Amino acid sequence: IWQIVWMERVPECYVMRLDISPDPRRASVTVHAETSLLTEGSVALLWQGKEIARGWTGEEIPIPTGFVRFWTPETPCLYDVVVTLPDGDRVESYFALRTFSVEWDKEGILRIFLNGKPYLLHGLLDQGYWKEGLYTAPSDEAMVYDIQTAKDMGFNLLRKHIKVEPERWYYHCDRLGMVVWQDMVNGGGKYPSWFLTYAINVFHPILRRFPDGCYRFFARANGEERAHYYEELAEMVRHLGKHPSIGAWVPFNEGWGQFDAKKATALIRSLDSTRLIDEASGWFDQGGGDLHSIHSYFFPLRVRPKKDRVFALTEFGGISWPCPGHVTTDKVYGYGTAKSREEMTERYRALIEDKMLPQLRRGLSALVYTQVSDVEDEVNGILTYDREVVKIEVATLKSTSAALFAEFARCTEEELK
Repeated sequence: IWQIVWMERVPECYVMRLDISPDPRRASVTVHAETSLLTEGSVALLWQGKEIARGWTGEEIPIPTGFVRFWTPETPCLYDVVVTLPDGDRVESYFALRTFSVEWDKEGILRIFLNGKPYLLHGLLDQGYWKEGLYTAPSDEAMVYDIQTAKDMGFNLLRKHIKVEPERWYYHCDRLGMVVWQDMVNGGGKYPSWFLTYAINVFHPILRRFPDGCYRFFARANGEERAHYYEELAEMVRHLGKHPSIGAWVPFNEGWGQFDAKKATALIRSLDSTRLIDEASGWFDQGGGDLHSIHSYFFPLRVRPKKDRVFALTEFGGISWPCPGHVTTDKVYGYGTAKSREEMTERYRALIEDKMLPQLRRGLSALVYTQVSDVEDEVNGILTYDREVVKIEVATLKSTSAALFAEFARCTEEELK
């Protein structure tokens, strides 16, 4: 069990669920409370501990002009909410004002916009594995360490890879200021590796648009399993949708259990129109969603602006270095192996400055390096599996991140804050 389990004593009339719907364009919020007995509750909005507005559940509550603040990774502004029922049950929560959208920049290139301005997302793939407990983090502080360390290195995005974390993790992303791209857990039967691993890599330009309605090629022949996938996809969106840090949903990754991706996108849109969708991350592109999503480990990256979607490099890098004394297996998996920390640092610097930086002007708007930490035989993390060693010089991580943001600002003619 890696999700949080708890028990609490409640009165006869209590809040079972809160649905908080901020409206950034109107600078207001509506709080819906599902209660055990039909009743209204009072709602208090607080900013930094001070009450700034009051209303009732189910009604739109304006935020006073002087207290309107927008959430960004640089300024993760959160409003507190207190809901009180007549019989005394009291629940606290929070929300933020922010918008994610796809719009044209001043050069006529589609970009990701945050709160109405072009915004570069520079992130890491994050599988959320731990040496001590696999899917279970050893402590709350350990989860914070990964997020804060990524921020300190200059990253503003974590792609949570094929795992749903405990809500504490998303809370820390909300308050610390880290954008999250949330993957759906993959499913299906036994994957045909000849197709989903080897053929797609060798014949990528030909197979990239292979139709995902051919279920047996994607290990999705079981109709009951396909129906169950949609149920769990909808539940994930409803469960995590209140977290302002989540900026995109990723229903499928590299064809693993992929099927009818456009239908998955339509379902997500019907549940949540406030976030972006990476419909099929990496390989079997069906032409939908908001991102032209590429994984590039072996072949040269060619960025060409798209007319309908933002160009995003959603996996790349993966340089491995088995740090002596901090590996758990004799096997080594990665995309090129360095022999020392110095070599890994130089290879990372060259990858960012020589190959990624020039692509920003051509339309690259998001990039996700593989990955936060080593995961067993995948020794291609920036951190070791035990989180004891940072395998790339922090100064280089910071300087290359700063260079990317500065160049993006020049490309989009936005002043660097």
